[in-house]
Amino acid sequence: QVQLLESGGGLVQAGGSLRLSCAASGRTFSSRAMGWFRQALGKERELVAAITSSGSTTHYRDSVKGRFIISRDNAKNMVYLQMNSLKPEDTAVYYCAVGKSAYVSVFDIGYDYWGQGTQVTVFS
Repeated sequence: QVQLLESGGGLVQAGGSLRLSCAASGRTFSSRAMGWFRQALGKERELVAAITSSGSTTHYRDSVKGRFIISRDNAKNMVYLQMNSLKPEDTAVYYCAVGKSAYVSVFDIGYDYWGQGTQVTVFS
């Protein structure tokens, strides 16, 4: 049974940092891209960042470029999202997801395993 477990969310003041972790179990995902999505209350889910299977290529939505960093450790079946200079508009539930291929997809249809999410709340 495939499981993705996110951790590291919480309450942080604007300008602060958080590091999200996603632990995958049940199978290895070293051949798959990984992504972090978020969904704010009343809004659609959106891709925040994604990384190819090898980790050589990353993709970020414009609003987080220069502030967030996605990384992965295939040996540990882990993916991370370092979030710096957080803003109140970053408040959302953050989900990690496993891609259907080795390459990044910007659409959630390109991902077939999802975690339960971790809440990130940024206050000013």
